[in-house]
Amino acid sequence: MAELLRKPFGSHGKVHEITPQSAGWRHVGFSLYRLRAGDSVTEATGDREVILVMVEGKAGIHGAGQDWGVLGERMNVFEKTPPHCLCLPNGSDWQARADTDCVIAVCSAPGRGGHGARRIGPEGITLTERGRGTNTRHINNIAMETEDCCDPLLVTEVFTPAGHWSSYPSHRHYEDDYPRITYLEETYNHRLNPASGFGIQRVYTDDRMLDKTMAVSDGDVVLVPRGHHPCSAPYGFEMYYLNVMAGPLRKWRFMPAPEVEWIMERDA
Repeated sequence: MAELLRKPFGSHGKVHEITPQSAGWRHVGFSLYRLRAGDSVTEATGDREVILVMVEGKAGIHGAGQDWGVLGERMNVFEKTPPHCLCLPNGSDWQARADTDCVIAVCSAPGRGGHGARRIGPEGITLTERGRGTNTRHINNIAMETEDCCDPLLVTEVFTPAGHWSSYPSHRHYEDDYPRITYLEETYNHRLNPASGFGIQRVYTDDRMLDKTMAVSDGDVVLVPRGHHPCSAPYGFEMYYLNVMAGPLRKWRFMPAPEVEWIMERDA
């Protein structure tokens, strides 16, 4: 089994590169660039569709033969303002030139065609609350299934207050049995505020054949090939993560872990 916790392999340039081959799965790809003002990067999408997320900072973007101007507004992800994003089809290319220091996430999955290039956000993305009590968190839905911009990518941001749980009650989505459940691979790119902090994420199956609990640091990526995957932010440290999901069907349907099903039913 591939290592689930991935540390950044640098502090400048491309600092993450997760491919289906390196993850040991079929769909999700994720990479992350940390650029300094004036830096440029160019990539071809190949046979994959891509959503670029301006996590922090500003950059001029060309993509799919168009000049999209300068994208990005928030300078710190914990401002919680909606991100500027760009969806690009397979068979295209893109270039970014950093106007400021910036962080650009590259979310990808095998492209199925049928969608052209288009901007996503900040218009139309509203920070929404989910959960109750210390399970409360806040969501910026970038490209979930109601957003007809791509196929099969699903992308969202989650902000978890200090002392709260997230991706909880524990749930799984690794069976292809729609509408009961869908098969979706998933990555979490974590950030912490303050950055010196840590969070906790557990990935486990009902039979416990997979059961791994990880301390995540600012900038880490966690892979979720299967199983339940709750995470928590200790008191004193706010947690952010960018989720990328993809599978055979662009639907998010999940099943709760047996031990927490009563919580989900109570809070429905």
